[in-house]
Amino acid sequence: MRFIGITGGVGAGKSELLKYIEQEFPAKVVLADKLAHTLMLPGADCYEQICKAFAGVDLYREDGSFAPEKLAAVIFSNPDRRAALNGIVHPAVKREVLRLADNERRSGRYAYFILEAALLIEEGYGDICDELWYIYASQKLRRQRLKESRGYSDQKIDGILKSQLSETEFQRHCQVVIDNNGTLEESFCQIRKAIEANL
Repeated sequence: MRFIGITGGVGAGKSELLKYIEQEFPAKVVLADKLAHTLMLPGADCYEQICKAFAGVDLYREDGSFAPEKLAAVIFSNPDRRAALNGIVHPAVKREVLRLADNERRSGRYAYFILEAALLIEEGYGDICDELWYIYASQKLRRQRLKESRGYSDQKIDGILKSQLSETEFQRHCQVVIDNNGTLEESFCQIRKAIEANL
């Protein structure tokens, strides 16, 4: 089983390409972001640790789960709190990713284990993946997509882009670059070539 890590800037169009991989190849696709949300639910690995670290801070919905908008407001306005949250959640996500990959490797069900993570490079996944892929789209196109699909303002987009790695840095760490500036079919063709190169 080949373990491929996929990353790219926000708005690069990773979701459509991951759907294609899941449909067309014997691949298990795992989204680090979804995994993080699951690990932060009441009763899960990170929940109690976050409650303790953020004692006295209102982060909750009525049912006791974390309210994403409250959590976002706290961590984006305070770098120390963001670091505290990341210090709890990111190692737990990595442990879970390794556990899932190990399970799938033993089961023999899939030829590919695909992990999509925004912080793939920053969190050192290059050490555990067989290969890193970068989904590239120009900043202009990403801005356009974020405005149209998510209704983001220029100010919000500026903040997000500043917090992400530069194109050069992404390309320096990744072995495969999928150019997602054209049609989906063109991107699918690049994916097929990259997958077939490993057969």
